[in-house]
Amino acid sequence: MPTSRSYRDSCGIARALDVVGERWALLVVRELLLTPQRFSELRHALPHVSSNLLSDRLRELEHNGVIRRVPAPTEGHQVYELTERGRKLEPILRALGDWGIDAPQPPGPAALSATSVLIFLQGAARPGPEAPPTTYRLELDGRVWTVILRSGRAEVQPGEPATADVSLRTDPLTFSALLTDSAALTAARADGTLAVAGDLSAVDRLREAVSGPFSY
Repeated sequence: MPTSRSYRDSCGIARALDVVGERWALLVVRELLLTPQRFSELRHALPHVSSNLLSDRLRELEHNGVIRRVPAPTEGHQVYELTERGRKLEPILRALGDWGIDAPQPPGPAALSATSVLIFLQGAARPGPEAPPTTYRLELDGRVWTVILRSGRAEVQPGEPATADVSLRTDPLTFSALLTDSAALTAARADGTLAVAGDLSAVDRLREAVSGPFSY
């Protein structure tokens, strides 16, 4: 059942934690930062949470006005999306990810969602302002994203690009390695965990734009 526990503390920090401090709550919010998602998609992105516990967190977040259920635009089902109030957690989550870079890695096998690695890409990629815009079609775990490097930043959008300089199909762990390891491209293509079509030099530009180790 959803929890009704409270710190019973009037401080704003404590009251915020009453809303999003339960285990998995902030990770649900993280998964909704880039696009609305179905329950099954959230369950896939958070493989170490049980279905019952995920349902509890979703009910709590919805009750507290952090998320809401809406009809999917083109499909006959509902998805979860952040409310305006929930969207205000984005800078907090990004700052928490920066803070957590020095924390030890969890014991394996550790999960890594597509949203996590794309949030990292948004924060870490700093393409040169003089570099030509580059568009990537990126397929991670069966979902397609558009990544655009331009104006000194990386833009991430759900869905197919109109055109792309290069197309990549892989999993989040392989993609995160590709961003920080120059040898990962050859190895991933050789073992079949990465499929690339188009301008290979665009992959090098993507890696060169990333300015640090994976943080969240």
